[in-house]
Amino acid sequence: MKIATTVGYWGAGPPADAAGVFAAAERLRLDQVWTAEAYGSDAATVLAWLAGQTSRIKLGAGIFQIPGRSAAMTAMTAATLDQLSGGRMILGLGTSGPQVSEGWHGQRFGRQLQRTREYFDVVRMALARERVVYQGETLQLPLPDGPGKPLKLTIATVQERIPIYLAAIGPRNTALAGEIADGWLPTFFSPEHVGMFRERLDEGAARAGRTLEGFEIAPQVSVHISDDIETARNFMRPALALYIGGMGSRDQNFYNALVCEYGFEQAAAEHGVEQFHPGPAGQVVIAGARLSERGRLAGLA
Repeated sequence: MKIATTVGYWGAGPPADAAGVFAAAERLRLDQVWTAEAYGSDAATVLAWLAGQTSRIKLGAGIFQIPGRSAAMTAMTAATLDQLSGGRMILGLGTSGPQVSEGWHGQRFGRQLQRTREYFDVVRMALARERVVYQGETLQLPLPDGPGKPLKLTIATVQERIPIYLAAIGPRNTALAGEIADGWLPTFFSPEHVGMFRERLDEGAARAGRTLEGFEIAPQVSVHISDDIETARNFMRPALALYIGGMGSRDQNFYNALVCEYGFEQAAAEHGVEQFHPGPAGQVVIAGARLSERGRLAGLA
């Protein structure tokens, strides 16, 4: 098992103690540090900053949003970061959700499985410095009947092959991670359901004719240390409520569907989408203790 940390994405600005956290992560021999993005701070710029603040720890994008960048730009950014960091880049990709994809990036959210598969193909082609010629159902390069010509990346990566992880929640996307990715970035990962997830990853790996040997699973586990277990739980519940109720529409919320699959249908309904959308986030009644403990550690040091 490898230990990592994350700086997530920022609220009002960069954390005041960020440099100290990065130095401590290196001193304590953590293996990785991850960044994220939604519709505020972007992951790539923060990774470049991290590259200049560190010398050993691996740098993970968790995630670059697929609708926010062309596949070619993602390859360019990953290669540049790999060079700046001396070969420490881990590329995490994900589709985000329909509200961010269509409301922020102006990209339709349909056909996500096919779009993700083809996006991975082109990113890998570009990072391998192949001349990119690709005729897919959702992605065509060069565009037909135009002046575009096949190009290849002009810079090389330091690593022979940058590992690419896929952030996935639903059954078919999780299987896709097992099929095409080097690792899986789960959300609200529950160890009690690892058998269910393993079946899905195995299904995807079998489609590709491979095993999961060397495949990485990188869950994010929230930790809060307190003498009072209920205080620790309360500290973590708002983030659960935000995703279960706010990161999606009434018709499509992958996080809500996941906790239902975990057996918390009532909590998801009572504290989920319908509770969240009528008013501000502060009006949500946060989910119960058992749900808040899934994928989280709270208690004494």
